[in-house]
Amino acid sequence: MAAKIPVTVITGFLGSGKTTLIRHLLQNNQGRRIAVLVNEFGELGIDGELLKSCRVCPEDEETNENNNIYELTNGCLCCTVQEEFLPTMQQLLKRRDKIDCILIETSGLALPKPLIKAFRWQEIRNAATVDAVITVVDCAAVAAGTFASNPEAVAAQRQADDSLEHETPLQELFEDQLACADLVILNKTDLVDDLSKTKVEELVKQELPRIVKIVESNHGKLDPSILLGFGAAVEDNLDSRPSHHDSEEEHEHDEEITSTHLIFDRSFDPEKLQNQLQELVQQQEIYRIKGFVSVPNKAMRLVMQGVGNRFDKFYDRPWYPQEQKQTKLVFIGRDLDASKIESVLTN
Repeated sequence: MAAKIPVTVITGFLGSGKTTLIRHLLQNNQGRRIAVLVNEFGELGIDGELLKSCRVCPEDEETNENNNIYELTNGCLCCTVQEEFLPTMQQLLKRRDKIDCILIETSGLALPKPLIKAFRWQEIRNAATVDAVITVVDCAAVAAGTFASNPEAVAAQRQADDSLEHETPLQELFEDQLACADLVILNKTDLVDDLSKTKVEELVKQELPRIVKIVESNHGKLDPSILLGFGAAVEDNLDSRPSHHDSEEEHEHDEEITSTHLIFDRSFDPEKLQNQLQELVQQQEIYRIKGFVSVPNKAMRLVMQGVGNRFDKFYDRPWYPQEQKQTKLVFIGRDLDASKIESVLTN
């Protein structure tokens, strides 16, 4: 029997840097034939398109396509495993002679365990195994209290009374993503001082049920040997990875967290657009902004990504000759007002 294809599940909250990590891995694949399955929260796929622009294979350069990138944009994988994930995974396994490993980037709002349980299904079990779960943590966001308004106070409460219910749904999600990890990446460490980094690391360690290696990263720049080849067979030892949702037959996401997107047939000045987006973040509870921007008199596509007030932008590739130069932006947050977002950007 042929060896099982190793699958690495990359999880982490919105904007933690999962796509950036995968881009770096694809661009430094050391000859590995890597397939990627991307799960987006929302209808407009940005991360998949961003990964396709890597074009790591010679045949991709010729066709301007990357046939090893698969996108699922109909909801978090943890809720659509059977409907969305299974047929896509079966399609991938038919090409197993052309694939060395598979990466799965989950939505930032997805729980990892329901996805991993699918690797126990007979249709998948004989051909693939979960090599490892990697959880990416936005060090700067956690240091700023994104998952707990006061991490030290929360830790003190837990020590005083474990029965207290003081966790938010987002914090539970953060903890579940950590509890399932074989490796934790503290990303964006360049944005915090040493004291803040140490506090985040201690907070993360409190949520790890086992001894799990924690590594630091800036912009996801890690050697593939650190990320691949764990051989953990995660689907066989899920009992050692407790989560808040283990006793639930089904789980529900926070229905107030939504996604909306806008497409403009026009160009934007990057600095003005960033200022407008930062204004929107002050007006609404927006967790994540990402997209592509058409810039006046530029032959290249600008990638713009935001987490809170922090924005990052870079040019990823030239616009293709037959490609329409559109500006496409995705917003993820709580109770978003799409009409007000559009109004700010059109003024």
